[in-house]
Amino acid sequence: MTALLQICAWPRWTVAVPATLAAAVLAACAPVATQPRAVAEAAPTATPCPQDLAPIARCLSGKDSAGAYYLIAMPQQWNGHLVLHVHGGPALGAPKMERSVEDLGRWSIMVRAGYAWAGSTFRQGGVEVRAAAEDTERLRQIFVQHVAQPQRTVLHGQSWGASVAAKGAEMFQTTADGKRPYDAVLLTSGVLAGGTRSYDFRTDLRVVYQYLCHNHPRPTEAAYPLHIGLPSDAVMMQADLALRLNECLALNKPVAERTPEQQRKVQTLVDVLHIPASSIQGHMNWATFHFRDVVQHRTGGVSPFGNRGVLYRGSPDDAALNAAVLRYRADPAAVARFAQDTDLTGRIPVPVLTVKGVNDPTAFVELDAAFKVTMAQGGSAERLVQTFTQHNTHSYLSDPTYPTLMTALLRWVDGGDKPTPEGIARQCAGMEAPFGKGCAFMPGYVPAALNTRVADRERP
Repeated sequence: MTALLQICAWPRWTVAVPATLAAAVLAACAPVATQPRAVAEAAPTATPCPQDLAPIARCLSGKDSAGAYYLIAMPQQWNGHLVLHVHGGPALGAPKMERSVEDLGRWSIMVRAGYAWAGSTFRQGGVEVRAAAEDTERLRQIFVQHVAQPQRTVLHGQSWGASVAAKGAEMFQTTADGKRPYDAVLLTSGVLAGGTRSYDFRTDLRVVYQYLCHNHPRPTEAAYPLHIGLPSDAVMMQADLALRLNECLALNKPVAERTPEQQRKVQTLVDVLHIPASSIQGHMNWATFHFRDVVQHRTGGVSPFGNRGVLYRGSPDDAALNAAVLRYRADPAAVARFAQDTDLTGRIPVPVLTVKGVNDPTAFVELDAAFKVTMAQGGSAERLVQTFTQHNTHSYLSDPTYPTLMTALLRWVDGGDKPTPEGIARQCAGMEAPFGKGCAFMPGYVPAALNTRVADRERP
């Protein structure tokens, strides 16, 4: 125990240790959270609702004691339940109220279906999962203290926010009065394989792109390890990066207007990385700016990302690609730190329902296969139901999809009626009358393992 306490006191790892051991030690060092530190939170104040909700709801907003902005919408015909929303992204930079306004506008379906809705901007930008989970739980407490006591609270995570919601459900399992803070979890279009697995393909994107294009960085610029995203002092904006990608790939042009060489390079990225051409820009932004955030602010200046051992396939000349592509080793201490913050244990004590479009261009459907394994390893297999749809979008599927899932989830909580993909598909048809067309569930779909899409690699 004394040795463990000494290790926990280290400001960072000072010796090389296997990542699996380091992650286990960090997990032991991490306190088991029950609720954010008790602070007297100011009551929210009235604020205008988005235009489409103004006739049917009242809205409240505020800034919590940690610096996160939040927005709450209460429908006039409230069904008594709260959807505690965890947004995707994450955004970089300081939090802004506009983020919650945007989220409420996108997810107004929840309010229109009768649910109260609450969303936080989080206290900070960047890839910080546990802190975002704490901010979300703090918002739940604000709602209970100052707005109303919901009959049920459903934690809803979208995209990257799905990993935050899953982590929050692991972290916060009991309130001060011995009750569960969350009755159920809804994860939509989720990034659910943990940070140490979910972003591998973006490392691959950086190195394969550089092999093809040689302009990020350019030969005339100082070289740096691509798996750090960018040097801390680099001056580059998303528009600057877009210029470089368009210079090499002409992503801003229709296929017919690209040169044969540009289209060959685009197709190589599509075939090797198994991503659509339309998502190359977005993933490259992540592999540049978010990777820098992780390395500079979360993992002590060293990178948790690597591609040693990857065998790239699908290019016109795989032998040449694998011989020339840059290779990087993930730092063991960085992997351990990143795993402690972002990887999931699967120990969630309440029902969990997920949905994913099988052609999601941002969060691969195979990530859900990894999450199923995680939940089983954590002893929560019976508390997980996964559903899939024909949609090829990420940020939003369709209006009837989400009320269908919420109804099924609450029936599970209230009556023990565990849903099935087949039952959910049938129930969605009844939601199209009030909420419009858009049901596209695929009850028989089962995603392949993550390593069928993203190549395995050496792990420290």
